[in-house]
Amino acid sequence: MARPTIWLIPVLAAFACGGDTGGKSSFDSTVPSTPYGTSSTSPGLDTGMAPPPELENDFLQLPPAQTDVYVFVANPERNTVTRVNVLTLTVDTTAVGSRPEIVLTTPDYATAVVFNEGEDSVTLLDATSLDKRTVDVRANFNDMVLSPDGGHAVLFHNAARAEPDDVVDGGLQSFNETSFVRIATGEHFPMAVGFNPRMVRFTPDGTLAVVVADAYLATVDLTAPTLAPTLIELAPDLVDAPPAEEVIVAADGSFAWVRQFGATELLVVDLITGIVGSVPAGDNPTDLDLSPDGTQAIAVARASRELWVYDAADPARTPQVIPLPAESPYGSLLLDPTGDQGILYTTANSREQYAVWNRKTDQVRERPLVKPVAGMAINPTGETLLVLHSQTDGPLTEPTFEGQNAITMVALSDLRTNPLLLPGPISGYAQGTAGTWGFFVMEDQPFLEILDYRSLLHTQFRLRSLPTFIGVLPDLTPGDGDSPPAWVSQEHELGRISFYDPDDNSLETLTGFELNAEIEVD
Repeated sequence: MARPTIWLIPVLAAFACGGDTGGKSSFDSTVPSTPYGTSSTSPGLDTGMAPPPELENDFLQLPPAQTDVYVFVANPERNTVTRVNVLTLTVDTTAVGSRPEIVLTTPDYATAVVFNEGEDSVTLLDATSLDKRTVDVRANFNDMVLSPDGGHAVLFHNAARAEPDDVVDGGLQSFNETSFVRIATGEHFPMAVGFNPRMVRFTPDGTLAVVVADAYLATVDLTAPTLAPTLIELAPDLVDAPPAEEVIVAADGSFAWVRQFGATELLVVDLITGIVGSVPAGDNPTDLDLSPDGTQAIAVARASRELWVYDAADPARTPQVIPLPAESPYGSLLLDPTGDQGILYTTANSREQYAVWNRKTDQVRERPLVKPVAGMAINPTGETLLVLHSQTDGPLTEPTFEGQNAITMVALSDLRTNPLLLPGPISGYAQGTAGTWGFFVMEDQPFLEILDYRSLLHTQFRLRSLPTFIGVLPDLTPGDGDSPPAWVSQEHELGRISFYDPDDNSLETLTGFELNAEIEVD
């Protein structure tokens, strides 16, 4: 890991005289039904109550669990994992632990790592042979991430991912713990890292893990024979410290940026010395992002209605401050993969609008929506925006969409839209890597929905049973003009998965693959 530059320690001390989060959450279908403030300058601050945090996450998008040949699909209701051969669509299934909820694959394609939430364990699955090894972890976790090199899995309880109907084991329960699992050996390193761990990040070389909790940053040297945390206090007054919500790590791995909720600054933490300094960030920064090329850190100051743009490698450099429209409610930022545009929106109140920030000219264009926002996504080419709407209405909600679930496709070239009324809330979505197609499924609805991101039109297929997970097979031959199929696993006691081919608009369903598979063409 690169050493920090000489300026970092003295400059941080100079910035430390400034003042003082937004966990990540699934796309909740409700947002507060009243605006969070009436002041034209500081929304929420004049009421004596802090405005709620932004909810910005992509939990509905299944993380990729694939190798150069296989895709792995969890079957929580059957305690199994299905392996699909991308070339032949051959399906194999193997038993794992109780209620497997997350499957991730290592970058070397050798191992599928399965988190069995129902029994607090991790299954290390050989991608080729399906041989397995089970490692017990600490109880009551609901999230898992892998280090960039695939050497370690980190499990923790992510409050933002919690659902009201989550099953919690009886007995004692901790909210400070994490489990680190070394993939090659199956070693387990449990540790306490500070109350309410919210996010885990890694240095790009994968040698250091960074866990942000309410009042601490925990660093873990992943090269050590025995893993243990080093805790860094994020505020001198831990009795009344603002909770930390978000962390990003500099490209050279030397320091981290930390955002706290209700603050007026960002913290900058030297990951080697542990020295904590600060840089100004406007009033109540509610989102913090790294630009796609890694050169800029960007904070959204919701209360002061500003964007603060920093040199990601040099926190001492004076940031650029971009004013936002005077009445704007924006607290979240979504950058397109090309880095040319940013989408500004809020999930903290019932406002039917968004804005597009042109990063070349710094022009900000505002546009209306049919309903308030629950979440947003951009296709891989940066051409199309997908807006997931809250079921809660706002003062300007279109009457047709009142009290209903909805999504809107937006062409970012000219901002034309196609809002779609849905019979149920979205439970999962996926996008093709070419940026042409999007796919989603809904709760208690037997449909696969296909979105054409170029025409903004949609197609619907009826499934043979209710869907569970959705994804897109990897494109093993990019540039050949063919689109890889999407897949959707479904409820069935013997296993059911369907494959949709966008090129010929066909759906094939494989049923009973846990015994004798039978292909059914829909």
